[in-house]
Amino acid sequence: MTQLSKNSVTQQLITENEHGQRLDNLLLKTCKGVPKSHVYSIVRSGQVRVNGRRAEVSYRLQSGDLLRIPPLRIASLEQEAVAGAELKVHLPLVYEDEGLLVIDKPAGIAVHGGSGESFGVIEALRRQRPQARFLELAHRLDRETSGILLLGKKRSALLALHEMFREGAAGRGADKRYLVLVAGRWMDPLRNVRLPLLKYLQPSGERRVRVAEEGKIAHTVFRLLARWERFSLLEAELRTGRTHQIRVHLAHLGYPIAGDEKYGDFALNRTLSREGLKRMFLHASQMRLRHPLDGRELLLEAALPAVLKGFIQGLSAKEKQDYGAAI
Repeated sequence: MTQLSKNSVTQQLITENEHGQRLDNLLLKTCKGVPKSHVYSIVRSGQVRVNGRRAEVSYRLQSGDLLRIPPLRIASLEQEAVAGAELKVHLPLVYEDEGLLVIDKPAGIAVHGGSGESFGVIEALRRQRPQARFLELAHRLDRETSGILLLGKKRSALLALHEMFREGAAGRGADKRYLVLVAGRWMDPLRNVRLPLLKYLQPSGERRVRVAEEGKIAHTVFRLLARWERFSLLEAELRTGRTHQIRVHLAHLGYPIAGDEKYGDFALNRTLSREGLKRMFLHASQMRLRHPLDGRELLLEAALPAVLKGFIQGLSAKEKQDYGAAI
């Protein structure tokens, strides 16, 4: 990513990774820490130039364009660099090649800044890899969810990944699997859940999701892996990728996820916290997909975090397990 200067003009040569992007979108991404209103102001006043000429904010950049950005003071630049360094040890690498980067995201870290989060995984990775010309999230994970997270290192790879995720597992898309511990005794070895989901805002402005007839189609396949006296371990396969899909489907069915602070059993969560489970038990454990550039099949896996594995082992020591392989 281009490093801006507060003392001199920055010249950026547009490559295939930026080809087709709107000028304002590229500037907003490049000028992190600069007020949005100021970014638009420097374009409209002619301080930003493309090939030596003024350009509209809606201009679609082309490979080979030379972009001129005036000196800009970015107050948060140094603080972001420090935050990125602090996160470095917590972002284990699962897979990487010329077009794709896959990490095992820890719970408790947002994938990007915003919505109350000052810093996220994408900002950390960009600071850790200042030489990277392109690095963008291919999909999202909730802050409370751990596991496999994909990023594109080339625009062509990113667009191909976006298309796969839109198609879902029913087409030629990605097959996403999660491990989830729920409160209650789940009885069905295999269950298809098709319940439409609707986003809404609470009076506080917080985003939530609920099951509603007027919502978007959402399909999750649940497989029972193990069952104890009070809990069940499931594999959740996403056939669609709606916001909070697994969490809302399970809560609606009466099987809230252990440790879920949005849709879970809050009294139970307090008890679980005292027993050592201080996070939501939802982990993106596996993804199978075609490589976005060469088409070969990839199987990406992230082991269950130690804190979740330890909780399961403690559960097995205290409660009788009546379904699934011994854990």
